Amino acid sequence: MASDQSLVRLSACEVVDLLAIGAVTPLDLLDTLQDRIAKVDGTVNALPTLCFDRARDRAREIMARPFAERGRLGGLPIPIKDLVEVEGVRTTWGSPIYKDFVPTVSDPVVETLEAQGGIVYAKSNTPEFGAGANTFNEVFGITRNPWNTTLSAAGSSGGAAVALATGMAWVAHGSDMGGSLRNPASFNGVVGMRPSPGRVATDPGNKVDRLLQVEGPMARSVDDVALLFDAMLGESPADPISLPRAAGEGFLAAARSGRKPRRVAFSRDLGITPVDPEVADICAAAAKRFAGAGVIVEEAHPDLSEAHECFATLRAMSFACAHAEKLKTHRDLLKPDVVWNVEKGLALTMPDIVKAEAQRAAMIRRANAFFDDYDLLLCPATIVAAFPADQRYLTECDGHVFANYVEWLGIVYAITLTTAPALSLPCGFTKDGRPVGLQIVARPRGEAKLLAGAKLMEDLLGLKGTTPIDPKN
Repeated sequence: MASDQSLVRLSACEVVDLLAIGAVTPLDLLDTLQDRIAKVDGTVNALPTLCFDRARDRAREIMARPFAERGRLGGLPIPIKDLVEVEGVRTTWGSPIYKDFVPTVSDPVVETLEAQGGIVYAKSNTPEFGAGANTFNEVFGITRNPWNTTLSAAGSSGGAAVALATGMAWVAHGSDMGGSLRNPASFNGVVGMRPSPGRVATDPGNKVDRLLQVEGPMARSVDDVALLFDAMLGESPADPISLPRAAGEGFLAAARSGRKPRRVAFSRDLGITPVDPEVADICAAAAKRFAGAGVIVEEAHPDLSEAHECFATLRAMSFACAHAEKLKTHRDLLKPDVVWNVEKGLALTMPDIVKAEAQRAAMIRRANAFFDDYDLLLCPATIVAAFPADQRYLTECDGHVFANYVEWLGIVYAITLTTAPALSLPCGFTKDGRPVGLQIVARPRGEAKLLAGAKLMEDLLGLKGTTPIDPKN
């Protein structure tokens, strides 16, 4: 079959169904993606590194097996964020330090996806070492928002979100510490889910007991996110906190179960951050749609008042663990935001760390008590819609000036601290056409309830199918 561009408008679940009956092959899908990338990526710069020769070799290996032995993805192509190693494929972490690095082994998350029939064909763009929620770096440049290419794609999984929104991917891998799956999903009108820590095995680096950073799925719909999440699950001896694959039918079945939350909470700001009034109103209107389905909707949120101080300390410690040696040897090649975060981490005292760990423990306890009363928590996924791409980060919102390049992300990193799973679901558009995401949160390890609730909300809102789009100037 020649490249069939109608395939890019299908869901990932539909494509896997076509693979199952032999109506398309993995090679057909790769041809389609290569042509789509040639058409649109020059405008948005989402997938700067391609590996189609490797992908076609993998496709032929998969096609030699019966479909029942091809894994949950069955030969579905997937881009990997350029913070994760793929054997034989240039991996830069968005940093000049690694601009020519080609790893000889793959990260456990890549091994898991390939074992489940995923075919890696590209690396998606990211800010240097994932630092900051705007995707630009000195190696590949800026990734642009396809709804308006003068605007930011957010980050750090910005390349992944843009690839999905423009039809250059059916599903995409991403990662999330301070909202890096949720922020770009919101800015680009797709779905990004941060799972509970341990669900997806990965190389933990120097912070082996990490709870902040996780790997997770992105796609254009809740079903497709659940499909990819099922393929990402599993433990690895390389990752000490990784969990066994969950028992039962799987998370795609959970998303499609029709289970409805009984009682949900909505908050415009989680009590900790300014939010653009238009964004807050769009999210509030979306949350009220649950009431029409017979769900109790109340205004409430857990006490997350220590989130800014706690996250600043724990993030700084994480950056120091990961990058202190680079600061010694390559300081001149690191962007100022990374230098600042590492130096902040190296300056921490033991009382600083003890205080932050106690704050996190208290917020986890309070969040768990909150979810005794509510099935889900809803709030904006980002406090603004997309801002200009050449602006490094959001400096102010609704009259509040932020102290640093991270503080504007409080509405997502507060949830990170609780270890709760959360996703961003498209819920509307601003008057000037920028997408807005609704953040939906469930109890830790409550992904089944999260996905079922998100699927119900997706159906109520009727916005599925607004992507893929051709980039707009």
